[in-house]
Amino acid sequence: MAIKLIALDTDGTLLNSNGQILPSTKVAVTQALKQGIKVVLCSGRPIAGLKSYMDELGITGKEQYAVTLNGAITRNAAGKIITKDLVSNQLYRKMTAFALAHQLPFNIVDEDSHIITANHNIDYVVYLQAYENTAPLYVRTPDDLPKNFGVAKGCFVGAADLLDQWEQAINQVFGQELYVIRSDPHFIELLNPKVNKGNGLKELCAALNLQSSEVMAMGDERNDISMFDFAGTSVCMANGSQPAKDKADYVTATNDQDGISQAFNKFVF
Repeated sequence: MAIKLIALDTDGTLLNSNGQILPSTKVAVTQALKQGIKVVLCSGRPIAGLKSYMDELGITGKEQYAVTLNGAITRNAAGKIITKDLVSNQLYRKMTAFALAHQLPFNIVDEDSHIITANHNIDYVVYLQAYENTAPLYVRTPDDLPKNFGVAKGCFVGAADLLDQWEQAINQVFGQELYVIRSDPHFIELLNPKVNKGNGLKELCAALNLQSSEVMAMGDERNDISMFDFAGTSVCMANGSQPAKDKADYVTATNDQDGISQAFNKFVF
């Protein structure tokens, strides 16, 4: 069955190691859009961190889409929310209390792309996260915010060796109530238990009346595996993690070596 929607992870997939979109990728995406194929960025980033790349690629208007925050919120390219699944205020408080008790860098992202931390000594990775996503950064405690304030995701962040030490404990404390995923060496993300990229993609395809067999998903990390499980065709970048490669139908070239255009030429055009 012909591919009608292509889901692209951002970091490590769409973007090369310099954080840029390759010329060959722009050509491939433009050709796909001209053929009426939807190209959907599926990312752990909020919409604020995707908008410039969507504009650069011509993914614009009410009929194009992005799956953001690892599937917590899906929007059309005009900004309208299509689906959202947030984390409760109670769990937001529990995550913040755990982080403060153990002196772990932690922040949340709300549905408007704001990054909020209760840490007064802000970790460099939190600053970098805000900068890369052109997102406002606030120091606030849960008590500073409305009692019904829900969050899109929580993020334990910092040096890879620090998160290596705490990943198991974070899973033990929160894994029964939240979806916990190590999306990057420097990020452990916690989301509504029904949320993952694959479910966000599934919800979008249901709204668009598309079958999984009509979807190709491309990514590089463990948080992309749920997309691979849903899509009829799954492609991992050569720079991807071994668990992601093991789940993919095909491993393309790296994000620095025209991996996206290679996969488009093989499966789409």
